[in-house]
Amino acid sequence: MYPDVVDLRSYYAQPIGVVTRRLIGRAIRARLTDVTGLSVLGIGYATPYLGVFREECERALAFMPGAQGVTRWPSAAPTLAALVDETEMPLPNAVIDRVIAVHLLENTPNAADVLKEVWRILAPGGRLVCVVPNRRSVWARAEGTPFGHGRPFSRSQLTVLLREALFTPVGWGEALYVPPLARNWFLRTAVAWERSGARLALPFAGVHVVEATKQVYKPVPVRKRDRLRVLGPVLAPQPMGG
Repeated sequence: MYPDVVDLRSYYAQPIGVVTRRLIGRAIRARLTDVTGLSVLGIGYATPYLGVFREECERALAFMPGAQGVTRWPSAAPTLAALVDETEMPLPNAVIDRVIAVHLLENTPNAADVLKEVWRILAPGGRLVCVVPNRRSVWARAEGTPFGHGRPFSRSQLTVLLREALFTPVGWGEALYVPPLARNWFLRTAVAWERSGARLALPFAGVHVVEATKQVYKPVPVRKRDRLRVLGPVLAPQPMGG
């Protein structure tokens, strides 16, 4: 079930939301280092992370699921956001170069169908960056944050989901090693938590950030050939002499 867009907007306006946006934004940027001349689509509630790409890419759009609701984005320019059915997006085939999915896969009841739709609109060679809650983290149980709702994933579960939708994971990152405490004095230590967690490769980061490429050709399963049944020799009866 999707959180309400008003709650999402309120979360990102708070100090803990500002820190969340900064830390996850760095992880997304590490996966999408150059989007010059490309089209970028954010799905779910990705607008806190799209601003850094808007002036660099050729075109930026934000699609928000109908069950979540939509807000205006950007606030001081013609709107680039739309309310959509995430399983039937109003775009032709193969027109988007990069997709950023945030607060999406853990909330939708149709994660496989959503990924198939993303595959459809992505151009050959297109890339998908997903941010999903880590099921081993305390963030996945923190109901005061958007990451404490829906279905969290392990890395292996996310890999299976992507591969079944014809995506190949090519890069992994993590973010939110800092515990989800909203006290200002504690949030000032967030960067230190992030550096320590990344350096030690700790398993309890709040979110996975995975980059995946679109497979252009669908693999075809190889059928086992039916074995020929070999008949044993049979002795034919000999005619009796006259």
